[in-house]
Amino acid sequence: MALKSFKPYTKSTRSTILVDRSDLWKGKPEKSLTKFKKRAVGRNNQGRITTRHKMMGHKKRYRLIDFKRSKNDIPAEVKRFEYDPFRSANIMLIEYQDKVLSYVLGVEGLKIGDKVVSGDKTEVQKGNSMMLKNIPAGTLVHNIEITPGKGGILARSAGSSATVMGQDDDYTLIKLGSGETRKILSKCKATIGQVSNVDNKNKKIGKAGRNRWLGKRPTVRGVVMNPVDHPHGGGEGKTSGGRNPVTPWGQGTRGLKTRNNKKTDQFIISRKKKRR
Repeated sequence: MALKSFKPYTKSTRSTILVDRSDLWKGKPEKSLTKFKKRAVGRNNQGRITTRHKMMGHKKRYRLIDFKRSKNDIPAEVKRFEYDPFRSANIMLIEYQDKVLSYVLGVEGLKIGDKVVSGDKTEVQKGNSMMLKNIPAGTLVHNIEITPGKGGILARSAGSSATVMGQDDDYTLIKLGSGETRKILSKCKATIGQVSNVDNKNKKIGKAGRNRWLGKRPTVRGVVMNPVDHPHGGGEGKTSGGRNPVTPWGQGTRGLKTRNNKKTDQFIISRKKKRR
């Protein structure tokens, strides 16, 4: 997919760069594969805001994505590619030989009419899903499971992928996009290839209204607040806070390690890349 820019008729179109979706399906999604999803918009079960800067956004129905790829050894044909308002990646509608329809994550490089298949061991082709133990080293994969049969949870956003590094007894070494290398059970499944919509990282929204459509509320900088509202607030004139960046509650926001899961430390070979 390519990027498209706009003529500077207004201040917003002067700087707007979006992803060209002209080759995506222009009709409605498959109704049997959608459902209404109640949106919590950042609130917990008590109604209190736990994630800030969220709002309802545009009305939309949730697309049921098959992250498990559990229909083994049944070839499927790619019918069309669609836009999914709930994720950055595009999705594709596939039809199995038994006429069952399913939504899966779009794969970069696939076209309408291509065949994909899922199983314990299949051909190493884009869009095919198989166990990690049968994928050769150096292969790009996405939609990676951590628990066998539970469905893929790693490398699912637009343009993301991970690399198979090799095998280690019952585990497979995977290098993630963050730079982290970890061990995953070789019985877990992964999909060959890179997630579609690679140019998503290069788009510029151009105006605040487009973020509102996506369900994002404005964010106020701490340095323009009063001292009672933020640790960076106050000061004479325009000050930059006088301390390392922190949240309104004093927690560091530049490289502070917040991970506290010692149970899975044994599976991590090397940590993420350090922030610059």
